[in-house]
Amino acid sequence: MPHVRQRAGDPNPASLPKSGELLGQAGSLTTTVPCRLVHRAAVAETLITGWRRTGADRFTLSAQWPRIHPVYASPDRTAYEPLLVAETVRQCGALLAHAEYGVPLDDRFVLHGLRVAVPRPDRLAVEAAPAAPAAPVVGVAVTPRRHRGGRPTALTCVADVRLGDERVATVHLDVSWTRESVYRRLRGGRTPGAVPAASLPPALPPAAVGRALAADVVLAPPGPARRLRLRVDTAHPVFFDHPLDHIPGMLLLEAAGQAARVGTAGRRSPVSFHAFFRRYAELDRPVWVEVRDDDRTVLQVRAVQGESTVFECAVELAEP
Repeated sequence: MPHVRQRAGDPNPASLPKSGELLGQAGSLTTTVPCRLVHRAAVAETLITGWRRTGADRFTLSAQWPRIHPVYASPDRTAYEPLLVAETVRQCGALLAHAEYGVPLDDRFVLHGLRVAVPRPDRLAVEAAPAAPAAPVVGVAVTPRRHRGGRPTALTCVADVRLGDERVATVHLDVSWTRESVYRRLRGGRTPGAVPAASLPPALPPAAVGRALAADVVLAPPGPARRLRLRVDTAHPVFFDHPLDHIPGMLLLEAAGQAARVGTAGRRSPVSFHAFFRRYAELDRPVWVEVRDDDRTVLQVRAVQGESTVFECAVELAEP
């Protein structure tokens, strides 16, 4: 494993797990990787349990999914959703960047694009009485990009996600990162403590967006031009697992999925997302979500803040 450059406040690089030392077999997993390697604060939201290098820029990672995820599961808790797969691979990318490509732990990551496809949604069913939590295995091919000082500053990850012997999803992930000092200059003094979130509007009915709880609804009723207002609850334990100075990408993806469901009264679920993150979505300004449904199966979702598009996503819905 390449040396991880240490900065003030970083753990000793020698204390980071070595490649492969935590990769176990389903049923024998006893721990997750350190939370900070996957940019989580809560152990409960840390999904990766280990990894090993299998070739040049190729890796196999193990994960564990909770029997019931508080957000990324169907309202009746009988199936995992594609965004749980997406979050798993997002964590894979962060871990590999730090542990295998020498990215300092305090560098700031930017999500540029994410594509997740689940060709057989029935394969994400939650077993009624599982002997152990689901233990996906993720094969990742990495393309390092934009090198600086001998280290990459961006990665493209192509991942196959398997449960048992079956591939259940494919994911493409594009991320980059920058030094903390550069990030702070770019953000112009915006910090989690200095930027309050915009007021929280009322929520759509949970059933209308395929959710069980009102607390997990991220959209308000339609406003001008039938646009949907994004609800940004900085106290939400999943989307804001730790303080942030902008709206996280996973919240925008969840908004895309919920917006796509609105037209079907929550009866059809997303099976794929193809998203582009155009710019930071700020906490203190309203974000409006627009849906174009030229195609009954694939809906185009756009999030707008002021005059700027901050996010675009094509969402494919399951057949009725």
